[in-house]
Amino acid sequence: MFNVPEVKLGVVAVSRDCFPITLSERRRRALVEAVRSRGVDIYESEVIIEGGIDANVLDACEDIASAGINALVVFLGNFGPEGPETLIAKKFGGPVMYLAAAEENVEVLSSERGDAFCGMLNASYNLKLNGIDAYIPEYPVGTAEECADMVLEFLPVARALLGLRDLKIITFGPRPFDFLACNAPVAPLFKLGINVQENSELDLLMAFRSHDRDPRIPDKIREMEEELGAGNKMPGILPKLAQFELTLLDWIEANKGAAKYVAMANKCWPAFESAFGFVPCYVNSRLTSMGIPVACEVDIYGALSEYIGTCVSCEPVTLLDINNTVPADMYKASIAGVYDYRHNETFMGFHCGNTPICRLTKGEMKYQLIMNRGLEGGGEPDITRGTLEGDIAPGPITFYRLQANKDSLLVSYIAEGEVLPVPTESFGGIGVFGIREMNRFYRHVLIGGGFPHHGAVAFGHHGKAIFSVFKMLGIEKIGYNQPAGVLYPEENPFK
Repeated sequence: MFNVPEVKLGVVAVSRDCFPITLSERRRRALVEAVRSRGVDIYESEVIIEGGIDANVLDACEDIASAGINALVVFLGNFGPEGPETLIAKKFGGPVMYLAAAEENVEVLSSERGDAFCGMLNASYNLKLNGIDAYIPEYPVGTAEECADMVLEFLPVARALLGLRDLKIITFGPRPFDFLACNAPVAPLFKLGINVQENSELDLLMAFRSHDRDPRIPDKIREMEEELGAGNKMPGILPKLAQFELTLLDWIEANKGAAKYVAMANKCWPAFESAFGFVPCYVNSRLTSMGIPVACEVDIYGALSEYIGTCVSCEPVTLLDINNTVPADMYKASIAGVYDYRHNETFMGFHCGNTPICRLTKGEMKYQLIMNRGLEGGGEPDITRGTLEGDIAPGPITFYRLQANKDSLLVSYIAEGEVLPVPTESFGGIGVFGIREMNRFYRHVLIGGGFPHHGAVAFGHHGKAIFSVFKMLGIEKIGYNQPAGVLYPEENPFK
């Protein structure tokens, strides 16, 4: 994906002067070999950060900067010097993780014990004293092989943090009054270093008209035809959709400015259809599959959430309404006794047609049924054509969202689950979801936390990485689906 950062990983080892420096050198080499054996490139700095002076911190910074490193592993090969080893994180400025070496065997205990287990405590304390948010794994001490696995877990977290610091969210149109939940304070975004450029729908309409008869349209139509294949049920709408896709891509290129990465949150109804002559869902799905999330209904935090999932997974994501219950007869016929979910642990996630075709079992170009009733009286669809519809492909998912609440504080939730291989018998891009203890999560996190109806969906179980990203961003409240028997703070114990 071209719209996500490339992580250039480096490692610098530290050594306290009263411990053998050879320990840090030897253990660093073993770590690097283990990381590279997993197919991940990592730059090995030969500079060892020692105690007593700050000069070699600057040497280490210069060394890793010259190598183009943008994410750093600070490795405690022995106890380590607390001041210099935390100063490197402050000087570096990018995502940093801290790891510590375990003792290899009994033989090292006699004279070459590293005591990094102890040193990690002092390092973490000094990070807090300096106000540095570093990534520290759940159990940050291990052998070279164990630490290499931790480094791999750091990669998606670093990629998301790098992406957010150079992200611009471009919007078109005011957020709809009928969907007040999509309205949220934008000030917290600027505190994260994210820029927001809000534009009028008229700006978009004029840009769209300027692309009339664009010579690139025929090639773009052929792209769409190839992607849709047998699902190209309404080919007559493709010229307008191709024109619109070129409009958005050109706008991004002309307006991203100093930002490196872009997400969008665009108005999509009800005036859009009458002015443009189509619904934008399919184009939104195509840009999202390229790594440029386009959120519906000017949902700025939906776009932000989607972008985080894109960086973490390096794969297309989607944005869905937490939409409707599974009918009892469907549950009884297709889920009960087959999948280990109670009825109230299932629900249907839906949106008009913005989910990338690679995430559908079979995508088809259709029209927006609800809009057709409102805008075209339920007659032959014209201006409501342009949705990409089909059942969402079964498999593991992560449902999550980062949101500013009414007090302009960032809050979030994460829940892992799955899309069940159950035919939905419905319209739009839609799937049957199962999440453990969904009924309680719905009540005490989603409703209790004041979250809107939109949730981002990453395909695969990425909760661990997304949770770490949220923590690194300073999000104090991260809701998740509590297991049975563990009450939410406001949950009634006498129910």
